Amino acid sequence: MNEFPITAEVALRLGKAIARVLRSSGPNRNRVLLGKDTRISGYMLETAMTSGLVSMGMDVFMVGPMPTPGVAHLTKSMGAAAGIMLTASHNPYEDNGVKIFGPDGYKISDEIEDVIERHILGEEPEAAPVPPRQIGKAHRIDDARGRYIEFAKHTADNISLHGLKVVVDCGHGAAYFIAPLIFKELGAEVITAGIGPDGTNINDGCGALFPENAGELVRRFNADLGISFDGDADRVIFTDSNGQVVSGDRILALCAIAMKEQGRLKNDTLVCTTMSNLGLHESMRKHGIKVETTGVGDRNVIEAMRKGGYTFGGENSGHLIFSEHATTGDGILSALQVLRMMRDKNATLATLASIMQEYPSQMANIPVPSKPPLDSLPKLKKLMKQATKEFGTEGRHLIRYSGTEKKLRVLVEHRQIEEARLWLSKFAAAIRDEIGTGTGKTTGV
Repeated sequence: MNEFPITAEVALRLGKAIARVLRSSGPNRNRVLLGKDTRISGYMLETAMTSGLVSMGMDVFMVGPMPTPGVAHLTKSMGAAAGIMLTASHNPYEDNGVKIFGPDGYKISDEIEDVIERHILGEEPEAAPVPPRQIGKAHRIDDARGRYIEFAKHTADNISLHGLKVVVDCGHGAAYFIAPLIFKELGAEVITAGIGPDGTNINDGCGALFPENAGELVRRFNADLGISFDGDADRVIFTDSNGQVVSGDRILALCAIAMKEQGRLKNDTLVCTTMSNLGLHESMRKHGIKVETTGVGDRNVIEAMRKGGYTFGGENSGHLIFSEHATTGDGILSALQVLRMMRDKNATLATLASIMQEYPSQMANIPVPSKPPLDSLPKLKKLMKQATKEFGTEGRHLIRYSGTEKKLRVLVEHRQIEEARLWLSKFAAAIRDEIGTGTGKTTGV
């Protein structure tokens, strides 16, 4: 924070670049929505980015702390040319970043991001300053929270939550005010945690990264379930009435099955990533639901859903996309949908989640000194081929490099935990033999 690239100077250039690339010829071509989470750097970046945008003739509508999906929704509903969210999601407060949405409420494409980046880096011609008469204005939208709150409640038909006791951990993030209010307005008794952001405590031992905290509160207060959000509230992790964390794959399964029963699961298809457990695939086959698998990342899930016209998908990390209502993962909306399913079936979350069983899994993050193509490693390649043959339908393995670190991530799933452990150790040994040992600590082995 306050060091490249998280600086006011970069934010200023980014504001100018976004204005140049996303300004359109429509009636609201100069309108952009700007939100942020609760990081202290948000004040600095918000001000600098606003300066860059208005200097290029954009009118900026600042909504303050707001969940990322709230920014996406308001961008579309207000007919803005773009929506910008200042957030680093689940990262610590020292980090910050930007999520950019187009006028349709979807994240902009990689290609458009590349153009914006070239402008920031000075690889595109500098834009001529707009005439003084065309300089934009900055506004605060006082009712932004209210607009999103009513939208979120409407997606669940304003279902009554009377009689439910819910723990809500907002991780001192963007949902700290909005989320508890929504559940209270619908009638639930709400026990709150992580609702005192100070600019430096976002995601700090709380929220979706530490759902066991909500689980402890569930047990202490005899609540019906726990709901934990990450810093920008685009994902959610649940705990059941026993205080046990419910895996993201179980949530995907129970939602897909309920939506199929309601006739809302388009083409009877669920979209998930390669990280989802084999148990999810097995459960879906039993219920006549097809599964389309994508690479890791909610963007990949959303692209597949848009291409196939599907209505539900997500990641086991807690991103859930209900495309009937939203253009991105929305933790609050997802929690309301799950609560609605509990009410419709008059069942506990634990009962609904028992619809699937995970295959035992083992995972390791192995530091490596370099990232040679996996196909260039004969010993590892042979082991992978052998494992695939021996596993059949009883297991699987997934080996990939981290996108941000010099680490090789190894995942092994098998019906028998001993087999998963054995193959994880075999893969790890081959990786060390052929790539070597990098700096840092190996986790999971």
